[in-house]
Amino acid sequence: MQKTDIGVIGLAVMGRSLALNMADHGFRVGGYNRSKEVTEQVLKAHPHENFIPFYDIKELVASQERPRKFLIMVKAGKPVDMVIDQLVPMLDQGDMILDGGNSFFEDTRRREKALKEKGIYYFGTGVSGGEKGARFGPSIMPGGDEQAYAHIAPILEAIAAKAQGEPCCAYMGPDGAGHYVKMVHNGIEYADMQLIAEAYLLLKYGGGFTNAELADAFDEWNKGELKSYLIEITAGIFREKDDFSDGELVDYILDSAGQKGTGRWTSLESLKQGVNVSMITAACNARIMSNRVNERAEALKLFAAPEKTAVVDKETFKNQVRHGLYTAKIVAYAQGFALLAHASAEYGWKLDYGRIAAIFRAGCIIQAEFLDDITRAFGKNPQLKNLMTDSFFLDGINRGQESLRSIVGLGIRNGIPLPAMSQAIAYLDAFRGVPAGANLIQAQRDCFGAHTYERTDREGIFHHEWGLENE
Repeated sequence: MQKTDIGVIGLAVMGRSLALNMADHGFRVGGYNRSKEVTEQVLKAHPHENFIPFYDIKELVASQERPRKFLIMVKAGKPVDMVIDQLVPMLDQGDMILDGGNSFFEDTRRREKALKEKGIYYFGTGVSGGEKGARFGPSIMPGGDEQAYAHIAPILEAIAAKAQGEPCCAYMGPDGAGHYVKMVHNGIEYADMQLIAEAYLLLKYGGGFTNAELADAFDEWNKGELKSYLIEITAGIFREKDDFSDGELVDYILDSAGQKGTGRWTSLESLKQGVNVSMITAACNARIMSNRVNERAEALKLFAAPEKTAVVDKETFKNQVRHGLYTAKIVAYAQGFALLAHASAEYGWKLDYGRIAAIFRAGCIIQAEFLDDITRAFGKNPQLKNLMTDSFFLDGINRGQESLRSIVGLGIRNGIPLPAMSQAIAYLDAFRGVPAGANLIQAQRDCFGAHTYERTDREGIFHHEWGLENE
């Protein structure tokens, strides 16, 4: 029997790509899929001297020296538990299981605890970058036992993307830390994509930009502070010709966006933690609203549209959108990292935010030069409470917020939905300490429910007999 260094269980797109990536880096990879046909297809389409197919999971287990290492790449949820249940009776103490899918972090914490009692190490391993990233270098976020990580680090760090010579892979923390960081990464990705979509709506429907002009604008933006993978591919999308008709493909794609759940998990977890990630929530809600295709088509006939405000100078407007987009992007990342900070304290993970930003610089979907600035911010102050208060980002917000306010105002006047940009302004204004109206809300709570209140002029907890009749 041929010996292997690691086994990959689940050879669909991501599992296959990671297995071949490992094989490229000199590791002997055992590949197993529940369906024999899938394994055969991988072998036929991607023959590799370091990829060894297995059709019996017992033989895959027997092919490794201890401590054995297995990467599970199956659908999140029950399928992961089924593979674990199948593996565990064949494993010994010290063996390791890595879950590279988008598992919910609480599931990862449960599994890690149960397997630890059996002496088996379990790693919730976030992987970002899609098929291409998995094949040639993703961003990897492993969480589990820190000492045991030394056994899998050589493989994960070898196959990860590299940014400035450093692998975009680092130990995140115990139990569910890796999958939590991946979850928040995806939440930020939702917000980032929604902001770009809103910039597109403003330029197209507010400024009258053609697809060619949009492509040129995004190309220009990708040479400055907005340089990123998402901005780059967006420029290309506007130029992509349709397969069946004249014109560009983007104009023929149904205005309805899907989602797999990680952004929603981020939003729900923020409510549980008591952290405001309103831009991520707005991005999730925007996708939900986009799915109401027929309802929206009917509503378009019912509601009066506002009278449009014309854009006089397209170049000036384009620059306003650019600066507004950058400002809103800062706020979105500040919200995401604030959630990470709260979770780190809640679960005792001791997350390294600068390192997290550093491994996002290449390989993953939100990769951007912007992340170098975040890495530097946390390098200067590892205890930074909110990214917006770092001097670099504070300067960016103070320079760009008027542009953001201007374009959101134009969007509202023109009936263009801008949920994420609007929430960026709302969060910024709430954060900077202007009156929030909470004094009135607390007065109402004390009036109808005797919930008490605090005062600005003295210490203590107070209740007032309001003398109002309940209707």
